[in-house]
Amino acid sequence: MSARILIVEDEEPLTMLLRYNLEAEGYEVETAARGDDADTRLKEATPDLVVLDWMLPGLSGIELCRRLRARPETRQLPIIMLTARGEESEKVRGLATGADDYIVKPFSVPELLARVRALLRRANPERVATVLTIGDLELDREKKRVVRNGRPIDLGPTEYRLLEFLMERPGRVFSREQLLDGVWGSDIYIDERTVDVHVGRLRKAINRGNLTDPIRTVRGAGYSLDDRFGRMTGT
Repeated sequence: MSARILIVEDEEPLTMLLRYNLEAEGYEVETAARGDDADTRLKEATPDLVVLDWMLPGLSGIELCRRLRARPETRQLPIIMLTARGEESEKVRGLATGADDYIVKPFSVPELLARVRALLRRANPERVATVLTIGDLELDREKKRVVRNGRPIDLGPTEYRLLEFLMERPGRVFSREQLLDGVWGSDIYIDERTVDVHVGRLRKAINRGNLTDPIRTVRGAGYSLDDRFGRMTGT
């Protein structure tokens, strides 16, 4: 599953340029033109990285960054700050507020892409790993192959993406709505009950015999890949 990036920028030409280049790199991109709109969106769902302009209508980027660092769910969210302020004191202020990186406009798009890759690699190395392994369950992204206990498992494309999404974040509980956004995409309307159907199919495929079920149903909340699974399988 590709990383999800939120661009918070009120200059439309720059937003379009960033979106085009990030999507060309394979990222899922969302945009917001106001700081307060971005703040609301970030309370509902957390992306993998935020590209944040300093000067924004509604709520400044520096204040939004401060708020994100104050919330437990976004405290570790990678943030790249974009600004026309090149003075050293302003860079220090931006980094002191909680930004992970700082780029002065105008900037090189290849440089920005390189910094995005570096931040994602540091923050979520599992997002760029070729092979995900938890317990006796292994998912190979290059070969699009899933193996459990040495036995290949045949999954449909949706069940594969669902397993990959859960294996990237073991232990985290996702609501049906979050799984719909993460696996199917926010632009597609599908009933939330569809998630239950595909989770059932995934469980049937990976739990043949008396194997331990690594998928945990959290009543009233959603699903997660049990982070105790590796210990339960003795690996």
